[in-house]
Amino acid sequence: MKMIIAVVQDKDSSRLNDALSKNDYKTTKLSTTGGFLREGNTTFMIGCNDDDVDNALDIIRENCSQREQMVAPISPMGGNADSYIPKPVKVEVGGATVFILPVDSFFQF
Repeated sequence: MKMIIAVVQDKDSSRLNDALSKNDYKTTKLSTTGGFLREGNTTFMIGCNDDDVDNALDIIRENCSQREQMVAPISPMGGNADSYIPKPVKVEVGGATVFILPVDSFFQF
């Protein structure tokens, strides 16, 4: 048995949740915040059999798209902030960060 932990952007979470439910995956959703952009994410915890991991990964891949987003950079620490003019930059966001962990035991009470 495996535990899949998938961190996805909030924009993709409803679509992914619907697709996982449609394919009979039981999930637990957690509201999380990313460290880089400091924006909302959703972390899915998905328990599944070893044989179902590839299918679950395909579902995650199909429903979590990458896209570009304009982000205003954080002002520099120290120095003269008066001469600092923040210029938005494009960064790639979205997709999913996925961890797959072995599960030694599982209990449901």
